[in-house]
Amino acid sequence: MEIVGQLTGGVVHDFNNILTVISGTIDLLAEAVADRPDLAAITTLIGEAAARGASLTSNLLAFSCGQPSQPRDVDVASLLADAARLLRPTLGEQVAISSKPVAGVQMVLADPSQLMAAILHLAILARDAMPGGGKLSFEAGRADLDISAEDFVMIAVSASGYGSIADHAEPVFADLGVVEDIVRQSGGHLEVRGEAGSGTSVRVYLPRATAVAQPPDEADSERGDEAVLIVEDDALVREYVVGQVQSLGYRVLAAGNAREALTLIDRGENIDLLFTDVMIPGPLNGHQLAIEAVGRRPLLKVLYTSGYADHALVQEGRLEAGVLLLAKPYRKVDLAKMIRAALAA
Repeated sequence: MEIVGQLTGGVVHDFNNILTVISGTIDLLAEAVADRPDLAAITTLIGEAAARGASLTSNLLAFSCGQPSQPRDVDVASLLADAARLLRPTLGEQVAISSKPVAGVQMVLADPSQLMAAILHLAILARDAMPGGGKLSFEAGRADLDISAEDFVMIAVSASGYGSIADHAEPVFADLGVVEDIVRQSGGHLEVRGEAGSGTSVRVYLPRATAVAQPPDEADSERGDEAVLIVEDDALVREYVVGQVQSLGYRVLAAGNAREALTLIDRGENIDLLFTDVMIPGPLNGHQLAIEAVGRRPLLKVLYTSGYADHALVQEGRLEAGVLLLAKPYRKVDLAKMIRAALAA
């Protein structure tokens, strides 16, 4: 999967560009047909399909280590339910999947895409440990560990084969390097439990989220009148983003590459925020453009976006300190929040 992810990174980037336009324009259509329930239902259906596409590409990038870690509050029950749904057609009829109710567990602090990737990776290892078929179960619970005063949540992926797992589980589950890296980046750890004839369980311990989840704000509540320079090589995406940013009240300039952007900066245009894609054509990528731009305008704020961040902004699997990245595809409400966050940074 890592090799597949590396080979298809460009395709994923282009697909996320397309999804960005689809997701954003669906928001606009939904507002326009709010008084038409029949049409509103269609926009909801398209929006859900786009969200599923975004989730698939996000999981692929995380699984191939092509996406930096961005920890946030994750609903454990929803994530495990999504994992079970994704895996049923993949693991085949010989593997029965069950997800036990998550009692008293709500949120963990982790990168949702990378946590999903870890669970999918464990599930595939479990399948390989059960060549004759078996049962795969997900469960979660509160875990107050003696090694730390911090409160943890335990997520267990357990496999029980039909009389064969004892011969295969140990060598298969020894290959946990990818999962260990993901869990460590989230400030957690894992342990493996197993007995011959009774199956194997891998338990992931992650910090419990302490913040109370808040309902999302409306995009129009996050507005401004500053000047934003948008750098995006895809003309379709650039047109969409320019329209969305203008609708939030900002003054907008646009460029298709670093050379055009630096020309606008050198021309003395008033610019408060550089909003640039990481992957842009030419000798300078988005990160290198930002370095040049801030060198010329020290007070300039920077917000990055990308459908495939590669390693330009990443240190040890995480975004560099102080870097703000809006992952594609995104909705108008996410764009509005991140622009305000970047300007306030």
